[in-house]
Amino acid sequence: MIKSHTTDNVTSLVIKPRIIPRSDHNISRSNISENALKVLYRLKNAGYKSYLVGGSVRDLLLELKPKDFDIVTDARPEQIRELFRNCRLIGRRFRLAHVRFGREIIEVSTFRAPHHTAKGEGHTEDGRIVRDNVYGDIDDDVWRRDFTVNALFYNIEDFSLVDYVGGLSDIKARQLRLIGDPEERYREDPVRMLRAIRLAVKLGFTLHPATEQPITKLDYMLRDIPSARLFEEFMKLFMGGCALATYIQLRRYGLFVYLFPETSQALDEEIDGFTHKLVSNAFNNTDARVKEGKPVTPGFLIAALLWAPMIRLAESYKSNGLAEMDAIHLASDAVISRQVKNISMPRRFTHMARDIWSLQSRLKHRQGNRPNRLLSHPRLRAAYDFLMLRADSGDNVRESANWWTEFLVKNGSRDTESFASDRNTPRHTRRRRRDAR
Repeated sequence: MIKSHTTDNVTSLVIKPRIIPRSDHNISRSNISENALKVLYRLKNAGYKSYLVGGSVRDLLLELKPKDFDIVTDARPEQIRELFRNCRLIGRRFRLAHVRFGREIIEVSTFRAPHHTAKGEGHTEDGRIVRDNVYGDIDDDVWRRDFTVNALFYNIEDFSLVDYVGGLSDIKARQLRLIGDPEERYREDPVRMLRAIRLAVKLGFTLHPATEQPITKLDYMLRDIPSARLFEEFMKLFMGGCALATYIQLRRYGLFVYLFPETSQALDEEIDGFTHKLVSNAFNNTDARVKEGKPVTPGFLIAALLWAPMIRLAESYKSNGLAEMDAIHLASDAVISRQVKNISMPRRFTHMARDIWSLQSRLKHRQGNRPNRLLSHPRLRAAYDFLMLRADSGDNVRESANWWTEFLVKNGSRDTESFASDRNTPRHTRRRRRDAR
């Protein structure tokens, strides 16, 4: 059966999907969250259609462990809430149901239809979707998803896979391809450009040429994305264990400048200089900590990413007669104030960056009792790590870094390993230092 949708004089066909029976794919219910199965079966038993969809299906096919499990159904949000007492409805742009099982949340959404249709509530401005509560069926919903590899449906009815757009073939080819016209899809939501880079890096996929080509043409649209939303993307881009590779690709496609414009300017003015090494090492260290299960914080990355513009401005203030600490404080305020216009960073992270920067000056003073007084500072570990990062990146602070390494090792409970660990720290102390590296 073939249906057609007409949206602003553009007609898109909904083709008959390819059905892959259980015998021809590798997804097993034993690898699906028990709570996700509970939701799938309860929806099915209540007479609703019920599918696992998105990244979990993709990851299961790639034999990866999904981080979460999303479900799609023809039940409306209010009907989902009636079935689950542990359900909460969220979202304004598109209503979603969150079914909570302890710490695990199963996200359940209703099939979406094209936002131009008369049914439901949908609204676009300049091609961008700003309100999206438009409901449909599975053969409507598939065309609203972003990439083919995220548009595979696992049917709990018979354990088959439903593939409308060649997602299974793209998974086998290890390529990331947008559904529909790439330029139109990026205009609907420019953040998809960042998402394309992030997913390609995470999965080790290449971008399909048609998906790749419009990025350099439409990158400017990221300027209009709310800064709060870009902070969410910042977290996904750089805190998931693939920060360095993601950063390299963002630079390659010219997107990094829309996240950190002053850092990008500093990088452009150097050729394989200190700032390049500092930023790359910071991302590499973050990736290593994620892989080792160690705590990471955006505050430390922010300190590394904004160090070059901050210290340049501080040096300018110092040349005009300001004391070093005053210059650093003023430069910190100015650089962070400008940066949060691009990415709205919570104060607990920007405060950490400020502390790390101001402590770099204090770490230079090792006479008398000053080092001992710093031992009680909750940011000392982060500041020491940053000093080591600077030394490893070629800054002229190696002698100071070595001195502090020896000093911390000599202080029994504050050696470089135990100082980094919060496992045996009293709870009230952990709360004070939760943002430390």
